[in-house]
Amino acid sequence: MFDVTKIEDFQQGEFRRAAFLTCGAVCSRQIEIETEGDVIRGVRYTGGCNGNTQGVAALVAGMKVDEAIARLEGIDCNGRGTSCPDQLARALKQL
Repeated sequence: MFDVTKIEDFQQGEFRRAAFLTCGAVCSRQIEIETEGDVIRGVRYTGGCNGNTQGVAALVAGMKVDEAIARLEGIDCNGRGTSCPDQLARALKQL
């Protein structure tokens, strides 16, 4: 119900770039993720609260994928059942 949809997935060696459409229950519309091995190198949201999404992206940069999932999964935004950080965790789980 709140799952993200992968729309792009490119990998070259350890580098990977993937893009996901969010579920529609949150303000952001898309999340782009760059990883190197199991480390997040960058995250970019399209839409959503600019300050909050930039903050989340800055906080997870350099973090291991599993740690980011553990910290972000299940965060709820105003009773919606998901949030922009939770959507990121769901996307990371699909990598």
